[in-house]
Amino acid sequence: MKNAGFFIALSLILTPSIGNAGVFSLFTGWFENNVEKVVVLVDNDYNSQNMALLHTFINSKPNLAQGGGEITIVDDSALSSEVGPSGTMANIRELSNTDRIATYIVREGDTLGQIAEMFGVSVGTIIWSNDIKQGDLIRNGQVLSILPISGVNHKVVKGETLASIVKKYQGDLKETRQYNDLLNDDTLAVGDEIVIPGGVDALPTTITKATSSLAQSILRNQQNVRGTGGPDYGSYYIRPISGGIISQDLHGYNAIDFAAPKGTPIVAAASGEVIISKDNGYWNGGYGNYIVIKHDNGTQTLYAHNSSNIVWVGYRVVQGQVIGYLGSTGRSTGPHVHFEVRGAKNPFAR
Repeated sequence: MKNAGFFIALSLILTPSIGNAGVFSLFTGWFENNVEKVVVLVDNDYNSQNMALLHTFINSKPNLAQGGGEITIVDDSALSSEVGPSGTMANIRELSNTDRIATYIVREGDTLGQIAEMFGVSVGTIIWSNDIKQGDLIRNGQVLSILPISGVNHKVVKGETLASIVKKYQGDLKETRQYNDLLNDDTLAVGDEIVIPGGVDALPTTITKATSSLAQSILRNQQNVRGTGGPDYGSYYIRPISGGIISQDLHGYNAIDFAAPKGTPIVAAASGEVIISKDNGYWNGGYGNYIVIKHDNGTQTLYAHNSSNIVWVGYRVVQGQVIGYLGSTGRSTGPHVHFEVRGAKNPFAR
């Protein structure tokens, strides 16, 4: 061991420019039968001030609304995942300013005003379509249905009451009061503007009392119908019920009514995913108990006034599968299924 110590000391004297790493290399090499080692000299001038810096990921699909890694930038500050379930900004960006029905999962700190602004609808739209009572607070995790609505905007004049206004536009008093957050007629003042959901403008003056009720009904339907200009997918959809009759042609949002006895099974017109299923007595803007299915071709179908639903949000259904039973809930004059196609022509229109 004395000889070993001598040779180590001699090595240190003869190689002063070799750093600590070199010393350990030599020391290790001695006990490895003098296996030759390569010693790397370190440039002492290489430091944190002149080292190469890491670069950010370059987005291959530049878009001011997107960052790398499928992240959406909101208001130039907040980040939200672009891929996810209902309630993410992806759904909002996809569905806002369209006539598709959306769902939103309330997050901590959300307000009705913020949600309404994100979807480009009024606060009343959310209140009306979710049967939210005055003074109720939304809660974290609550699922809201966002229904794009049609209606008439009316400015109140002297002598009018809410009931008379609603009657004029063939609306519904309960849903108009709920949509506009009105407790009673006393809250109306001259100059106030209210919205009558689903209301239609007064018939032209050429329509007189002598005109048949059938002609008036047809004209009203023509005035009130929306969403009929989409592509024609023909046999992609099947009838939502077996048997029954068409009790009302195109009306509302590209809707056809099929009348049949209460309890008649309602089937999915096409395969897809259930995104809304309300089956708990909600008013739901006149729909009553209803189901919305999102299909693989980008369209949606809606089935309303059901006596009960038997599928729920997230279910994957196949064409012809029973999803509920026909009824007369909500704003309905008798047992029927109100069947809407959103994003395409209704194949059952006559």
